[in-house]
Amino acid sequence: MKCVLWLALGWLGLAGMAEAARFSTVVIDPGHGGKDKGAYWGGVRESTLNLKVATKLEALLKKRGIRTVMTRRSNVFVSLQSRVAMANRYRSAVFVSIHFNASTNTTIKGAETYYWGTTGRMIAGAIQRRLPARVVTRNRGARRHGFTVLTQTRCPAVLVECGFISNSRERARCSTDWYQETAARAIYDGLMACR
Repeated sequence: MKCVLWLALGWLGLAGMAEAARFSTVVIDPGHGGKDKGAYWGGVRESTLNLKVATKLEALLKKRGIRTVMTRRSNVFVSLQSRVAMANRYRSAVFVSIHFNASTNTTIKGAETYYWGTTGRMIAGAIQRRLPARVVTRNRGARRHGFTVLTQTRCPAVLVECGFISNSRERARCSTDWYQETAARAIYDGLMACR
């Protein structure tokens, strides 16, 4: 099944651009780790949640026979440049960075996906069409942003913010196995839609 944007590109005679979305490897980046805990609210560490979702995503991809590379498998610090270097070792790959969000405005909730580049935009859109609906939170959209892990990777790259742990209600939901599994499945299905 192709994502809707592939069909639109084909209709416009830009199908060659869509070919770049084909991949045989997914580099999964659980954001933060080690001395970089990421956001920390109500006793919940973003870095821990990121790794849980990333591990579940990896299991889904492996079950499908897709090669995966994890930038970290435990609570260790990995620099942004090291994460980028890992991604750049692989041809025919996509890079997916997993995160949870936070804000000083604790009423904010929702999921959003960031991208850089045309193919990244396609993948981000496919993920974003699924993630908020499935975890039942606000759809904050797919947005272009110049994060290092997006701009310096040679392969298509997206950064997924699965929910706001600064919002106490959403934090409680994000901490459940159901939420993490559902988020991983939504990301997986978005990737598969663009393969």
